[in-house]
Amino acid sequence: MVADKKTIEDVLLLVPQQQPFRFIDDILEMDEGHIVGTYRFRDDEYFYKGHFPGRPVTPGVILIETMAQTGVVAFGIYQLMRKGMSSDQIKQLVTLFVMVDDCEFNDIVSPGEMVIVKSEKIYLRRGNLKTKVSMERENGEAVCCGILTGRGVDINEK
Repeated sequence: MVADKKTIEDVLLLVPQQQPFRFIDDILEMDEGHIVGTYRFRDDEYFYKGHFPGRPVTPGVILIETMAQTGVVAFGIYQLMRKGMSSDQIKQLVTLFVMVDDCEFNDIVSPGEMVIVKSEKIYLRRGNLKTKVSMERENGEAVCCGILTGRGVDINEK
């Protein structure tokens, strides 16, 4: 069953990353097995000043972070909501990277470009969400892909 607009809005509100480090604008589709989201890289993103002056390019680590925010964080929040976890409980979690595997970059992303992030669940077990994530341009050209794993960690635990 595909998530309704209200559920999508709830998930977006629970994504903890905020400006200037939020790289998810919208969720187009979401169900128990996959998620599709978008982000448009603004011309004034803080990292373009130094990467690279005169010919700005989105850093690869930012592309990975963009894939993770949709493909692991937002998708993980949805999975927790489906399991009955409340918004207040979810707000106590921070998603940490556990692993990035087989990450491949096919092209650059320039200021002003919109990307589409697609993620498929490989598994969710023992608190780990492992996903196969890809990023493409609006015309379907591949930008990058990889296997990303994240884990929700309670910020109140020591």
